[in-house]
Amino acid sequence: MKTRDELIDDLITLAFAEDIGDGDHTTLSTIPADETGRQHLLIKQPGILAGVEIARKVFEKFDPSLKMTVFIKDGETVKPGDIAFVVEGPVRSLLQTERTMLNIMQRMSGIATTTHEYQSRLAGLKTKVLDTRKTTPGMRMLEKEAVKIGGGENHRIGLFDMILIKDNHVDFAGGIPQAVKAAKDYCKSTGRDLKIEVEVRNTEEINQALEAGVDRIMLDNFTPERTKEAVELIAGRTEIESSGGITIDTLRQYGEAGVDYISVGALTHSVKGLDMSFKAC
Repeated sequence: MKTRDELIDDLITLAFAEDIGDGDHTTLSTIPADETGRQHLLIKQPGILAGVEIARKVFEKFDPSLKMTVFIKDGETVKPGDIAFVVEGPVRSLLQTERTMLNIMQRMSGIATTTHEYQSRLAGLKTKVLDTRKTTPGMRMLEKEAVKIGGGENHRIGLFDMILIKDNHVDFAGGIPQAVKAAKDYCKSTGRDLKIEVEVRNTEEINQALEAGVDRIMLDNFTPERTKEAVELIAGRTEIESSGGITIDTLRQYGEAGVDYISVGALTHSVKGLDMSFKAC
């Protein structure tokens, strides 16, 4: 299995391939090969900056001679007019890396900003906001990193690092007891140490999950009122997560019900990028 860094390197390689192809013919035809210059990343919208270290990887991979000077780090608050960093070197390299870097940083900063807004609604509570697997194909590592930069936490990265038994698994397996037992047997037989979470739809399934002995229970599409009742039943016995149809306006109600986590697909699946540009200076 590939590491995080290997997956990010693959992503950058693909991004260059789809953007540059057999050459940036505009730049190659108008800019002398020996011309050098500087460009800075100009912030045009308030938010949380994310992707600075990934931008460094973009520049280093394309042209190691590019020199990057950082003024604002990942996770810091930015406002219009801020200069996040300056990059110096061959102008051809600056122009050819511009769009790939901006695509990544705008996306990551938008996710970090949105996550920060959600987590801020839970101020004073123990509840943490989680991402989901509703990510852009190929960009999951970056998007989940942006969630952490914004103050949230990652749910599982993919299908490989946690067992999440959802309603379809339960129905096909014949029930929660059968599904959990099969999962535990699988982990034992394959030598894997994976946490087991079960999605439940009602009180009967909560009791079945508790009896089966799981690491976390996901309350799927419960109202805040039903969530509070479920927390009273589960609290202290396993972790509790709320999921399904929760918006930024209803988020705190679920947190006040006492859950440990709230998973929100909107952190990654429909976020708007943070506005910024890469200009000569």
